[in-house]
Amino acid sequence: MTVATNSRYQKEIIAQYLSETADSLAGLPFKLHDFGFRGCSSVESSGIGGAAHLVNFVGTDTISALTTARKYYGCNIAGFSIPAAEHSTITTWGEDGEKEAFRNMLRQFPTGLVACVSDSYNIWNACAEVWGEQLKEEIVARGDNGTLVVRPDSGEPAEIVVKVLEILGEKFGTTLNSKGYKMLPPYLRVIQGDGISYESLGGILQNMKKHGWSSDLLAFGSGGALLQRMDRDTQKCAFKCSYAVINGKEVNVFKDPVTDRGKTSKKGRLTLENHEGSYVTIQEGKGDPAKDEMKVVFENGKLLKDFSFDEVRRNAEIDLVKKENEN
Repeated sequence: MTVATNSRYQKEIIAQYLSETADSLAGLPFKLHDFGFRGCSSVESSGIGGAAHLVNFVGTDTISALTTARKYYGCNIAGFSIPAAEHSTITTWGEDGEKEAFRNMLRQFPTGLVACVSDSYNIWNACAEVWGEQLKEEIVARGDNGTLVVRPDSGEPAEIVVKVLEILGEKFGTTLNSKGYKMLPPYLRVIQGDGISYESLGGILQNMKKHGWSSDLLAFGSGGALLQRMDRDTQKCAFKCSYAVINGKEVNVFKDPVTDRGKTSKKGRLTLENHEGSYVTIQEGKGDPAKDEMKVVFENGKLLKDFSFDEVRRNAEIDLVKKENEN
């Protein structure tokens, strides 16, 4: 639940900047890629957290998330990835061999998307000289059939991303989209996968907007901050008994410690109702069961409602996407 909420909040931020600086929200599902598998405490936790992220996006390197969504929600393929270099696949060529390492990625994957980490030694030289001069013809030749995604991976993200875009723009040229923001050619994009969380993401997009760049040019990757940097208290989650029937007598079950009123628990039979767009918990059986947003899924060991992954995604969709789909 916490992963899905965190992921959805980042989706709202990205969608807002896309609505302001891009032609459409079409690329939104691929804008936050899950890099978190290696940082998880277990394969099981990576599968649960990774599947929660896939409620909001479709980009992932967490294979266990795909198997979890398939096993428990009947989703054949819940997410996708692309060929991508990581530092060791570049640095094993040596610093003098960086250009050939980059060229190898382009030639191994001549069509479609391919991402290449470019900060192993000098990100500015990589963008200006290697990508922008020495390998420029091969990149341009991809045309509409393939896209190189340049990945910076160190430094202050908000500053680094804009500087990378400025260098690539100087070398490959730019156009303006329908909202007046700069776009690189379709064969060139950027992904920022270092230091990404809901706290940092907005600042990066705001700096891009400030310098006239469309947020459609950038995708994000998030690892530990997405799947592992949280605990039960992040959203103050707790499961508690609130109601019982003892020898035929109804009992409201709750605590109300005098030393901390913040720990007072909800009591009695509960309903969750939507009052003019806001969710409100009605306690002590005073709610309207017909308006209860909470649905019984398990009861006495039986599965009463089997949600598909598509249903979960529809229920969790953000308002900006719903409005665009209506239009």
